[in-house]
Amino acid sequence: MIVRPAREADVPGILALAAQVEHRFGPLTEDPGFRAAIDRHLCRSTALLATAPGRPHPLGGLLFSAKEDATYHVRWLVVAEDARGRGVGRALMTDAVRRFVRGPGTIEAVTFGADHPGAVVGGARAFYERLGFTPAEPADPGPEGGSRQVFRRAVA
Repeated sequence: MIVRPAREADVPGILALAAQVEHRFGPLTEDPGFRAAIDRHLCRSTALLATAPGRPHPLGGLLFSAKEDATYHVRWLVVAEDARGRGVGRALMTDAVRRFVRGPGTIEAVTFGADHPGAVVGGARAFYERLGFTPAEPADPGPEGGSRQVFRRAVA
């Protein structure tokens, strides 16, 4: 597996990843706001892609950002359905921290609330907890109306 900065030529692959999770997050592939977010992250070099030799589609993708107060944000992280449970998400997060985090600070991710059907099926809450994140305050509902929660991790 190779984790590298995403390029403009990778946008179709990023959108294909997004299409795999639209049933949990609501429409993304046709959302101009999502496309604008991809473009911003490409320009800032804060979009990462996990790929594998010989594989035509990406294994996963991540959009990451930082604020001036040393708060870092996982804006979007998706692993292809056929690549889940193989360390792709962990590799994306490890690379993002290595590239972008200049501690000390805090990394935040917003994922499903405990009562959301995707909380168990998608495994996102358990994924973040395995990476040392802890559940924090509720976040605004997702575009499909489901509950969301902030997960937070301190970095040295």
